[in-house]
Amino acid sequence: MKVAVIGCTHAGTAAIINTAKLYPEAEITVYERNNNISFLSCGIALYVGGMVEDPHDLFYATPDQLKELGVTTKMLHEVVAVDSDNKVLTARNLNTGETFEDTFDKLIVTTGSWPIVPKFEGIELDNILLSKNWTHSNTIIEKSKQATNIVVVGAGYIGVELVEAFQLNGKQVTLIDAEQRILSKYLDPEFTDKIEASLQEHGIKLALGEKVTRFEGEGGKVSKVITDKGTYQADMVIMCIGFRPNTELLKGQVDMLENGAIMVDEYMQTSKKDIYAAGDSCAVFYNPTRKHAYIPLATNAVRMGTLIARNLLKPTVSYMGTQGTSGIKIYEDNIATTGLTEISAKDAGLNADSVTIKEHYRPVFMPTHEEVTLKIVFEQDTRRILGAQLMSKAELTQSINTLSVCIQNNMRMEELAFVDFFFQPHYNKPWNFLNTAGLQALPKVPSLEKV
Repeated sequence: MKVAVIGCTHAGTAAIINTAKLYPEAEITVYERNNNISFLSCGIALYVGGMVEDPHDLFYATPDQLKELGVTTKMLHEVVAVDSDNKVLTARNLNTGETFEDTFDKLIVTTGSWPIVPKFEGIELDNILLSKNWTHSNTIIEKSKQATNIVVVGAGYIGVELVEAFQLNGKQVTLIDAEQRILSKYLDPEFTDKIEASLQEHGIKLALGEKVTRFEGEGGKVSKVITDKGTYQADMVIMCIGFRPNTELLKGQVDMLENGAIMVDEYMQTSKKDIYAAGDSCAVFYNPTRKHAYIPLATNAVRMGTLIARNLLKPTVSYMGTQGTSGIKIYEDNIATTGLTEISAKDAGLNADSVTIKEHYRPVFMPTHEEVTLKIVFEQDTRRILGAQLMSKAELTQSINTLSVCIQNNMRMEELAFVDFFFQPHYNKPWNFLNTAGLQALPKVPSLEKV
């Protein structure tokens, strides 16, 4: 069996390693256009902020390790065409320029995503950077040494983590986003309001509800960011607007979402037999809405890549879908979220309600007993849990993983109220705060007057 893999991303690495272990007789060839593999891009902000001392720890596999598994890894090789009907791909050696063809029995497409870069006037100026791969991270660190005023465009996870890292390094930082709130895809206003206040208290300037219109420069380097509402000085700009899937190779050959994300079934197979896909190049089944969506997360990627290997010969283990569960630490606040926010649930046309609790996570007689804020979103008619958000100075984010499982299993709020959680004063109270949220959302009982 000849297996060709395009892209040694999170998903690609998981698929390659598991395929090699499950089918040692398979002939596996990997095509990767970069000079490195398996870079954890979610660690860039930690690297920039100096929390990661050895940046090589941000790689979880090497070409040599794949070679030990019998995998042929062609670094600096770009696949330029795929003929899915005849099972032939065309690749180019980026060192020599040589172009050649290769055949496959099974094709695994894990080409990942790439940052969205609108064609702003002045976008070609020096010191306007992206934040995605190993090369980007090194460039950011090197150029930031000479920068005083840094502007980050895009207030998603990467943008927010970067502004914190730059501020901790003593830079003057501005965060720009066209949305009125930071992290608006992940959190409702009662959470983002607090985070925005924290960022501002640390001296970070927020320019929200502003659209970048152009960049201006001096001597070929960026010097100003112009929005529809203001002008901001900038020695360096990081573009973090979002990502789009790298799927041009299969355009018109397999089913895709409008944004180009490849559609796969529960066994990671595309609409074309023997072609599989995983990771940021794919759409995923989103359990809260019960529809496919584009949710580029490393966790989704490694699960999907592992499932490809399991299902390469025949369907064996199905994908359970995702809740888009994620977390972030901003200064002293530990934040995690899963599923839909209340706003996104209503935007999706769901009849959503919510309950929010604020309480000490363990008894007040304990030496410390920080407050936790938990919001759970649920469907009014079915009382099915749709999403949750948590924030605390204490590290309680694993509770969001519990709620992710609840969403996965279509649990209702009244079931959450009475789930069996242990009690020990070091960790919680007799009613765990997850139970408390469920209790507050219990349906009303009949009035005695009506009995």
